[in-house]
Amino acid sequence: MKKHNALTTALAVTGCKTSRALLRRLHRGGTTLPGRVAMAFDSGVLEAVSQGMEIIVVTGTNGKTTTSRMIESAMTAAGKDTLANKSGANLLTGVTAEFVANADLSGKPKKQYAVVECDEAALKQIVPLLHPKVILVTNLFRDQLDRYGEVMHTLEQIRIGIAKCPESILCLNADCSLTSSLAEGVPNPVYYYGLDLPVGDQEDVVISDARYCIRCGTEYKYHSHTYAHLGDFYCPNCGYCRTEPQVAVTAIDKVGIDGSAIQVEYTEADGSRTKRDVKVAIPAVYNIYNAAAALCAFEAAGYARDEIISSLAEVSSSFGRMETFDLDGVRVQMILIKNPAGANQALEYLRSVDEDFNAVFFLNDNTADGHDISWIWDADFEKVCESPHLKSVIVSGIRAEDMQLRLKYAGAPEDIMQVIRENEPIIQKCRESRLPVFILPNYTAMLSIRADISAATGKGEFWKG
Repeated sequence: MKKHNALTTALAVTGCKTSRALLRRLHRGGTTLPGRVAMAFDSGVLEAVSQGMEIIVVTGTNGKTTTSRMIESAMTAAGKDTLANKSGANLLTGVTAEFVANADLSGKPKKQYAVVECDEAALKQIVPLLHPKVILVTNLFRDQLDRYGEVMHTLEQIRIGIAKCPESILCLNADCSLTSSLAEGVPNPVYYYGLDLPVGDQEDVVISDARYCIRCGTEYKYHSHTYAHLGDFYCPNCGYCRTEPQVAVTAIDKVGIDGSAIQVEYTEADGSRTKRDVKVAIPAVYNIYNAAAALCAFEAAGYARDEIISSLAEVSSSFGRMETFDLDGVRVQMILIKNPAGANQALEYLRSVDEDFNAVFFLNDNTADGHDISWIWDADFEKVCESPHLKSVIVSGIRAEDMQLRLKYAGAPEDIMQVIRENEPIIQKCRESRLPVFILPNYTAMLSIRADISAATGKGEFWKG
């Protein structure tokens, strides 16, 4: 570990705290600029202010924020004073701001534990400074092609980060052929998690992101499939296949709008298996994956299983991810969608809703969203547009017309769709609705509409997540 100058560390901490206080007084998030201020005094201050902490880092395409929330909630409930970047500011500046703001003026951390959501491309910058105890990788899908490029590029960025932390324990999704490959040729201890059962229709499965073997290029076969390219994969040519997970979901007893009930088996050090019933308070199949990831990270870190199992039954959603609002008696649920794989799971969840509902779709193409919106044509919006329970649709955002066209082709009747540009009339429409409302925005649209709904319902600002 690099030796840090006490004076520059003190200046970095002072600058960060001062700028953050000013920004929050102005009701700005203060999630990244204070990090830039701190790094102007000491580019590696993150290492100094995290020294001695036990840290779990979570990265991957989908599920980072929710999985981090699950782990942090369990640690906090167990009495572990835990730092987390709940706002979702997951680049180097945002992570630095969070750690520096929670250090004393000498740079000593005030908390012993941390759970850090980390952008995939930023992993190689962040983990060499944090020296995490555990690095958890959720999955890899196509996402923001204009920023990340193809998924193999993202995989290599994560691989570079892991190579800089040979002492960290890896937690990998056994069902993702890309994520699993990160265990090859590294000295790190590795834990795997996954679903030991098929999910949904096993016919006509379409694999787009990881169709061919990462070793030899042969098309994968599957013993069973969950969604997208996830499942019990194997290569019929070279033998590369899914690794048996130490933390495995072996049964899904219930999936409802109030959460799921699952059975999990742990593989013990002596090879025996221990079964546990687990309730997950956040709905949808992809949150079962997130729960399995959180259980695995807790196990790898050496923390008590009972602490996280009890916490998962009570955990609340992270901001914008299955987050529910009560708007004058109307149930409004917000579900972030940002790429085909995640969108398809959200749409599948809506298709499973067994009551009439209204929907709001936002589509922006700001830099943080990715300027390429062609992904909406790869997402299966037909799943919800053909539902007899869908009664009205509002489209909004910078690219509202593109979303409206996509929904039209997906089968949404034109007479139930309308374009509304401003958030306030959308919120008023939700308020007047006698039916539940589902809001599906991409990232910057989510930040905007969530802020306004939070103000209308008395929820905290996003950085309080």
